[in-house]
Amino acid sequence: MNDSALHTIEQIEAFLTGTATVEFRFENTAAGYAWIQATLARFGYATLRRPHKGILRGYLQAVTGYSRAQVTRLIQGFQKTGRVRRHAGVRHRFAVHYTPADIRLLAKTDELHETLSGPATKKIFERAFEVFGNAAFERLASISVSHLYTLRKSTRYKKRRQYFTKTKSRSLPIGQRRKPTPEGKPGYLRIDSVHQGDLDGKKGVYHINAVDEVTQYQAVVCVEKISEAYLLVALEELFAAFPFVIRCFHSDNGSEYINYRVAELLNKLLIEFTKSRSRRTNDNALVEGKNAATVRKHFGYAHIPQRFAALFPKLPSMLKANRKSATVINICQHRTKNSSR
Repeated sequence: MNDSALHTIEQIEAFLTGTATVEFRFENTAAGYAWIQATLARFGYATLRRPHKGILRGYLQAVTGYSRAQVTRLIQGFQKTGRVRRHAGVRHRFAVHYTPADIRLLAKTDELHETLSGPATKKIFERAFEVFGNAAFERLASISVSHLYTLRKSTRYKKRRQYFTKTKSRSLPIGQRRKPTPEGKPGYLRIDSVHQGDLDGKKGVYHINAVDEVTQYQAVVCVEKISEAYLLVALEELFAAFPFVIRCFHSDNGSEYINYRVAELLNKLLIEFTKSRSRRTNDNALVEGKNAATVRKHFGYAHIPQRFAALFPKLPSMLKANRKSATVINICQHRTKNSSR
């Protein structure tokens, strides 16, 4: 850019008035800073009056595209040192104590010992250095357990080694974690929830599907939500839809069933409560198969707003509950082909 024809502040003011919509760009930051320094020196910024300083500052902003704050900082630096230069920011960092070699050694140790706990791994490092005199473990011997776990989360460690663990079962004093054993008796229910889709961030209705393991007698309850206010009422109506005594209630590990309110209801009705085991996908496979073969077959996959739960479309042999919060659909005629009952 050649602006040598501009000699006075009045010419700069006229330039700004006539080029309000024009944008200028420099090849790089260094070129822009050099031009700012030359312009400030050429017009003698320190000797200008205050209004003229404002005009010159606006000129610098218009040409460079820098903000007013940035131009002010550059001018202040020019007034102090006579130069406009780029200052590299200084970042405060913690000193690196554990080297990449230490992280590789940690990954190798975890690979050989199958990733022991932090305290056990630390003890291995201490023995390797203090007892066996291996100097490579000198820094790791004094590592804290918490920082050991931090190193295991680092990118350098993950590039060296990754490990996976099995799903850990969660112990809750609600229900027994086992598969039901009906021994040919009716009344052993398998239960699961089927969601009728989301639309624009709004939830649809929920179907509570229950199947008797022996007779294949099935009932479905449609509710607005699976919270306690709706679910407890729905379960009571669901139990009433079966023509025999309910002896066992088996569900997956969803929180809508594994809670103290449902456990209290089942305990009051003298119904045994069991839940699926970890890594045993077939524990509740019966009702999950019915979700597709029955519920999705009749109701489909489309979104159904929650307000239609009490006015759900009727099906043949439907039993409508007295309460408006749920609709019980009796599908007792639906049996498997191999069922002789």
